[in-house]
Amino acid sequence: MAINYYPQCPEPELTYGLQAHTDPNALTILLQDQNVAGLQVLKDGKWIRVDPHPNAFVINIGDQLQALSNGRYKSVWHRAVVNSDNERISVASFLCPCNSAVISPAMKLTVEGSPAIYRSFTYDEYYKKFWSRNLDQEHCLELFKS
Repeated sequence: MAINYYPQCPEPELTYGLQAHTDPNALTILLQDQNVAGLQVLKDGKWIRVDPHPNAFVINIGDQLQALSNGRYKSVWHRAVVNSDNERISVASFLCPCNSAVISPAMKLTVEGSPAIYRSFTYDEYYKKFWSRNLDQEHCLELFKS
């Protein structure tokens, strides 16, 4: 779990609260600040604000589900921005496989002319590679293509 504090920033265009990235885990469950928007997702090459809704969570698909689904589900590129008038807090909870779990697509997803997009790897191998690079570099899964 991560509790993120984003202070008020008089010039928010000069910084990010958290730079663009995908999550290395399977799923992220995010509780946004109900009063201040700050999450943005990349859709069709444009950053879109995700407005908070009362009593709702945001669920982000992470890299492990993209690999397990053989690319059918895509991990979401997202970032957090700061606000010029208000501070905010968000709470993220992560669903992760154990470090020794071998990640590879289900056999049914790799038959009938659909070869595996990514090679098999352990979550530990992926997690170490993910954090050994800058978040905004190419998608880490690209390094695990078959």
